[in-house]
Amino acid sequence: MGVLTNKIKREDLKRGDHIYSYRLAYTYSHHGIYVDAGNVIHFLRGEGQEIGTGTALDNIIGSSLPHHPLDNPCPICGDESRRDGVISSCIDCFLSGGDLYRYEYGVTRTFFLAKVRGGTCTLASSESPEQVIHRAFYFLRKGFGDYDVIKNNCEDFALCCKTGLRVIPTVSMGQSGQAASFQAAAGIIISSSLVFLARSSPLGFLATNVTGLAGGYGKYCVNRLANDIGVRRDVMKVVLEEET
Repeated sequence: MGVLTNKIKREDLKRGDHIYSYRLAYTYSHHGIYVDAGNVIHFLRGEGQEIGTGTALDNIIGSSLPHHPLDNPCPICGDESRRDGVISSCIDCFLSGGDLYRYEYGVTRTFFLAKVRGGTCTLASSESPEQVIHRAFYFLRKGFGDYDVIKNNCEDFALCCKTGLRVIPTVSMGQSGQAASFQAAAGIIISSSLVFLARSSPLGFLATNVTGLAGGYGKYCVNRLANDIGVRRDVMKVVLEEET
């Protein structure tokens, strides 16, 4: 693995790995925790649950989760392949035909910023595989709350299992690097559009392109880094009920 790709082979998987796979021509990625023997615990949005904010991102993710037809369940997972919330499924159902990638933990700031796309790595450190898998099974039994594409999604679930950290509920943004990237990019697009309208002459258009690209990318990187769970202060340590 490196700056260009986090793709791995199945034989390289280790217990407690945070893995992900892209959906819809790399539009977004789905995340989970690899347990062992080809089993993955991951978090899906319920089909009957309201989509929430109603954004295009909600609709893309909500309509593209890997579900099997009612009359044709997965031969390995059985009915598990059709459940919602936190589920345990085989790795084939998790991947849904996509490639396998492993999320990286404890990276440097330089490496983090070199990974242009969010949802692939974090500055935060991972805890032991035993602790990671223990949390994953706990959430499999108890649930991980209501799915929210911005505040509480599959990447948030995997990050919590790996680090034991979770963003304080009153905060409007979860710890998902993928969601942070979408929001940062959206903000830059809106800002650039307003500047372009204000400088609609040919010279203004040229200036906007030259300075706007550099400035916009800088803001994008800063926003991504500021929302990484490894540097945020609006997080709390998760204490499982059975540990109290």
